[in-house]
Amino acid sequence: MTNIVLATDGSPFSDAAARAIVEGKLLQPGFTVHVVHVAPEVTGQVRAFVSKDAIDDWHREESEKAMKSVCDILAAGQVPVQTHALHGFPSERIVEQARALNAEAIVMGTHGRGSFFDAVLGSVAGRVLASAPCPVVLVKAPDRK
Repeated sequence: MTNIVLATDGSPFSDAAARAIVEGKLLQPGFTVHVVHVAPEVTGQVRAFVSKDAIDDWHREESEKAMKSVCDILAAGQVPVQTHALHGFPSERIVEQARALNAEAIVMGTHGRGSFFDAVLGSVAGRVLASAPCPVVLVKAPDRK
């Protein structure tokens, strides 16, 4: 079976990417979507006062919340889904997961802020594009009227 990675940050932009998959706008049927959310690492100061179990629970809860919406959209469209709650630097972990799954593509929603903002703020999508082992499909959410 073909594997597709759908990276989500829990935003409406990620939901638009999930809807594009369900609507068949991007890919032919016959794939499993691996929904990936990457929670940030906590600082060493936090680790000094909070147990590893509590941090692991926080990472899992944050990822479950962020993945819920896209998983609901994909399930409603009867698309096979597996979830991956990760933590670390988002672009690196997304690319690592795509490599590990031998993914045919990475799908991401984009905020579409433009090159100036991305140059100043940085862009997870841009970093994924630069190092992905497979095609990357960026989906922009439709403008709200």
